Amino acid sequence: MADPARPIRVLLVEDSPSDVALTQVVFGQAKTDIDLDVANDGVEALEYLERCGDAVASMPDLILLDLNMPRMGGHEVLDRLKAHELWRRIPVIVLTTSRAEADILGVYDRHANSYIAKPVDLPEFIEVVSRIESYWLSVVQLPTRTGS
Repeated sequence: MADPARPIRVLLVEDSPSDVALTQVVFGQAKTDIDLDVANDGVEALEYLERCGDAVASMPDLILLDLNMPRMGGHEVLDRLKAHELWRRIPVIVLTTSRAEADILGVYDRHANSYIAKPVDLPEFIEVVSRIESYWLSVVQLPTRTGS
């Protein structure tokens, strides 16, 4: 469960402005205090993490990752995350439109924590993001940002 003394930091790696806006709205209504940062593609996500340096306390608690993005897609981002000594501990939820078996297997082969196919229906998308919030940010024990 989340430490009530500090907000949960989530990095959303998503190139769709509408999906970003919807996620911001749902997380804004959450019971959990959430700081949502956005990277528009994989390159921005890695730059964000590099700016954190070795300061575990400044890293996100959770990453929501789209697969199909310009410049650097989710599979390559996952490869880089899971190869890094500190970043590999950050739970990664892949949230993407793809339902391809090759993508699902590839994501789990790269040690993602969850694979969720984005619903195209607006109310269903909102429900999925709400469930991510209720499970991953209220029930799951995330690694602490103060430990190494």
